[in-house]
Amino acid sequence: MTQTKSIDKTVFMIIGSLFLVALVAIWVMNLHKVESTELQGQVAPDFTLTLFDQYGTEPIRLSDLRGQVVVINFWASWCVECYKEADLLQKASVEYQAKGVVFIGIDHLDTDKPALAYLAQYGITYPNGVDLGDKISQAYAITGVPETFFIDKEGNIAHVQIGPIEETTLYDLLDKLIAQSAKAGT
Repeated sequence: MTQTKSIDKTVFMIIGSLFLVALVAIWVMNLHKVESTELQGQVAPDFTLTLFDQYGTEPIRLSDLRGQVVVINFWASWCVECYKEADLLQKASVEYQAKGVVFIGIDHLDTDKPALAYLAQYGITYPNGVDLGDKISQAYAITGVPETFFIDKEGNIAHVQIGPIEETTLYDLLDKLIAQSAKAGT
């Protein structure tokens, strides 16, 4: 009987040790996880976005937009907070289009029917598509939706907005990025 207790104790110790090693490994992996705001000032990860049909048949590649200010908004139809900024983003996309600003919407973890209804409800005219396989969201290390990235003309992430953006903040950021471009002579 003491031999059985000894084996039970050894098995328990081995399982306990493996569990602790697994916990430490998970903790270490999370130490190296980058959050979206840590990408500010870095080159924006390139991507190719397949658009919803109403926005055309050609996918958008971010690197093709170099030389323009780009606003990338991650959203979803199920996101209550996304509804708070949808009208504002559409309005700003129209107002800033002539100033060389391109808006792109990326639908995150959604299904087509509700996503298309969301776009129709807010009359969204700027290009939108689905993040197939969640690859773009992972490259940008988004923490949720809505999340908006402001890319300068050189292709760098100038600002990351987590949560819905307010009108004053949006317009101030856009004006600042346009002014920076004008100072640089581009």
